[in-house]
Amino acid sequence: MAARSSRCRWLDSLAARRARYLTAFRQGLREPGYVEGQNVAIEYRWAQDQVDRLPDLAADLVRRQVTVVVAHDTPSSIVAKAATTTIPIVFATGGDPVKLGLVTSLNRPGGNVTGVTFVTTELGAKQLGLLHELQPGAVRLGVLVDPNYAPTQSFVSDVQAAALSIGKQIEVLEAPTGRDIDTAFASLAQKPTDALLVGPSPLLNNRRVQLVTLAAYHRVPAIYSWREAAEAGGLMSYGTSLSDAYRQAGVYTGRILKGEKPGDLPVMQSTKFEFVINLNTARAFGLSFPPGLLAIADEVIE
Repeated sequence: MAARSSRCRWLDSLAARRARYLTAFRQGLREPGYVEGQNVAIEYRWAQDQVDRLPDLAADLVRRQVTVVVAHDTPSSIVAKAATTTIPIVFATGGDPVKLGLVTSLNRPGGNVTGVTFVTTELGAKQLGLLHELQPGAVRLGVLVDPNYAPTQSFVSDVQAAALSIGKQIEVLEAPTGRDIDTAFASLAQKPTDALLVGPSPLLNNRRVQLVTLAAYHRVPAIYSWREAAEAGGLMSYGTSLSDAYRQAGVYTGRILKGEKPGDLPVMQSTKFEFVINLNTARAFGLSFPPGLLAIADEVIE
C-alpha cells in the first residue's frame, strides 16, 4: 500500500458491523501518511460469523498478492498466519500471540507477522469484582463464554479462582453460536441466578444486542467485556478499548507500507481500559450504583 496501486485487505470473522473500529484503523493509517481512497486502497473480506469461511477468504487474499493483510480478530489472525509466510500480516488479538503461534516473541516477532494484542482473559477477576461491588449480596453468578474462542479456558480459570476467594458460586454456560446464547439464557431462567458475566470473544461481542435484549427480558444484571454492549443497553462493561487497539494496528500497517518489516516491529500491547455504566438500564433493573463505582467509571450513560 505504498501507492494507489498498493492494496490492504481487512480479514474479519464477524459481520460488517464494525464502523467504529474501521474508523479507528483509518485514523491510525493517517499517522504514517495514508488515506483510504487517496494513496491506499483497502478491500474487505467478512466471514459473516462463519469461521469456517476464513480459510477460503485468506487463500483468495494470497492469490491476489495484496500488499498487507490486516487480521481483525484471533480466528482471522490464525488463519492468515497459516495462509502465507511472505505477505505481511498485522493482527489484532485478545489472546497471547506467542501461545497462539502467531509470533515467536513479542519483542522480536520474526517472519511476516506482527500486530497488537489487547488484554481480555486477564480481566475476568476484575469484572467479577465490579459485579460484587454492585451486588455484594449476590451468591450465584453465571459466566457466559464462547468455547471456540482460544483464550476462554484461561478466562474461566481466573474467574473461578476469583469467585472462590469471595465466596461466590459460578455456573459456566457455553455458547459457541447465536442459537446457544438463547439456550444459555433459558437455562439461567430455570435456576436462581443473581448476575451474569459475559466473557470476551468476537462472537459474543458481535451478538451484544441479542445478549443485552435477553438479559433485560430475563432481568439478569450483566457485565460485558466491551463498551459497545453498554452502549447497546447493557448494564455495564469493563474491558480494553478496541478502538485504541485498532488505531494502533492502523499505525503498524502504515509503517509496513512505508517499507518496515513486520518481523522487526515488536508486538504492541494496548493498555487502555474502559469502565462504562448505563444508568438507564440500572433504573430499569431497579438498581442503584454505589458512589464509588460511579466515581471510577470512564463513562456514565444517562
